[in-house]
Amino acid sequence: MRIGIDLGGTKIEGIALADDGAELLCQRIPTPRDYEGTVATLGDLAEQIEHETGQTGTVGVGIPGAVEPDTGLVKNANSTWLIGRPLRDDLEARLGRPVRVMNDANCFALSEATDGAGAGARTVFGVILGTGVGGGIVMDGACLVGPNLIAGEWGHNPLPWPATDERPGSPCYCGQTGCIETFLSGPGFERDHTRHTSSTLTSRQIVAHAQAGDADAQATLRRYTERLGRALAAVVNVLDPDVIVLGGGMSNLPNLAAAAREAMVPYVFSPTVATRIEPNVHGDSSGVRGAAWLWPG
Repeated sequence: MRIGIDLGGTKIEGIALADDGAELLCQRIPTPRDYEGTVATLGDLAEQIEHETGQTGTVGVGIPGAVEPDTGLVKNANSTWLIGRPLRDDLEARLGRPVRVMNDANCFALSEATDGAGAGARTVFGVILGTGVGGGIVMDGACLVGPNLIAGEWGHNPLPWPATDERPGSPCYCGQTGCIETFLSGPGFERDHTRHTSSTLTSRQIVAHAQAGDADAQATLRRYTERLGRALAAVVNVLDPDVIVLGGGMSNLPNLAAAAREAMVPYVFSPTVATRIEPNVHGDSSGVRGAAWLWPG
């Protein structure tokens, strides 16, 4: 049995997977807002899953950050109480066994590469389109992390082939301007609509207006799709993945995968484009399933 735990900012999700990937148990609990409470809660959750299933299992944890290999300390975590703390070591001490910890975007990519939309592909690029924009890379069944622990962080590259009215772009929290994240995140989508219409709507409202025939909302969706196509073309030109899997709340935009692939093709440096763009299979459970799959068979 494999136990996966997804440590989010507001909730922690735990899952137990059988060897064939079948879900045995799934639980969600609130996330503590302190480090010691988080370690205790993660340990308790793993032990509770084992008690309820009557089995012991390997433990993998997805976090909104990364663990420095030299120091074992967490960096770049949205859950700031984790930063600079030895989460993996403390959790191993709590459970008395090895624990694998990985960035949550990498876990998403690993899940979809293992038994999701990218199953059977050699190279999978998993895309997160949500409050932020991130991603993960899986090659031959393993996460590609990189020496700086930032492989797949395409959201903090500039939007490629920018139009005049897209320059210089909005400021990004990373200190740059015009990052892909400022255009393709949920807040970026909403800002773009407001900029062109002076109307403040949520993402859901923009989609609803577009489906009702509102021309301004339809134009916002077209701009988003075209920008996504350009941004993914730059990934294809560097990584050339077999499959790109879309995840995060913005990936639920209607027909996004097919429309993004159509928009991507003119910018790819190849007369033919074999890369597939697919919606995810496991939805919100991709991250926690990927954490479980950090332990291969």
